[in-house]
Amino acid sequence: MGELASAIMGRALGELLNSNQVTAIMEAHNGLSARIAARAGFPALWASGFSISSAMGLRDANEASLTQAVDVLEWIVDAAGIPVLFDGDSGYGNFNNVRILTRKLSQRGAAGVVLEDKLFPKQNSFRGKDQPLASVPDFCGKLLAALDSRGAAEFQVVARVEALLFGRPLSEALDRAHSYMDAGADAIFLHSRRTDAAEVLAFCQRWQKRGPVIICPTTYPTIPFSTYRETGVAACICANHNLRASFAAMTSASARIIEDFGLGTVEGLVAPMAEVFEMMDYDELENAQARYCGSAGGD
Repeated sequence: MGELASAIMGRALGELLNSNQVTAIMEAHNGLSARIAARAGFPALWASGFSISSAMGLRDANEASLTQAVDVLEWIVDAAGIPVLFDGDSGYGNFNNVRILTRKLSQRGAAGVVLEDKLFPKQNSFRGKDQPLASVPDFCGKLLAALDSRGAAEFQVVARVEALLFGRPLSEALDRAHSYMDAGADAIFLHSRRTDAAEVLAFCQRWQKRGPVIICPTTYPTIPFSTYRETGVAACICANHNLRASFAAMTSASARIIEDFGLGTVEGLVAPMAEVFEMMDYDELENAQARYCGSAGGD
């Protein structure tokens, strides 16, 4: 992929975030989930730290290393063919780790990174009622490190504001967001754990469309994305839904097979092999074999 691809994908993502429309961004945690989401019609993907960690059998607490997460990102980018926004957690350390992360993401073709204003090692945002936040100057330093290290100006650096998740006032969330935009962030990622969108809408009203706002409506999922069209929300991230869908399906299938001690009752519930072959484009491999190996078929 490389930095040229990162610039192209970053430009495409930036256009989506600044289009005055609401963009739906789907989570991906490996190449297969990326292919499925892209084929479904999502214009961009979210390489979720929670989902990547969970798919490895690890917790969302920086148990997966920077290198491991970026390696997965590369498979997602290769499979998707659409912009991928990487969940950079709290940057895997200090400003220097952020510089390394940003360079690696640019080299692997990512469209951008989201950095959250918490401390390293991070904890999942829905664990516990309070978590310490980074100071504004320290986090602005991380944003500047990412901006200075990106391979191209089109690579999107997004600042994630965690204040509302832990009972901090709306005024603090706004102050932080303004400081992060002043530091050069391309967009703001606003999170809330309320079961309605009241905090998000209140933020957007006072934000007055200063820059793109990305939201993650995990705890208020019943509100149609179209509702946000006039509020200044640029994108809604489906943060972990491919992972959770596969988790539920695999749990059900595994339990059923053990209970029945056979495959008969689950056969109608799983994807046919032919669909998997088609998704993975096995025909292309066979055509390539005919082109490169000739009638003998090769080794």
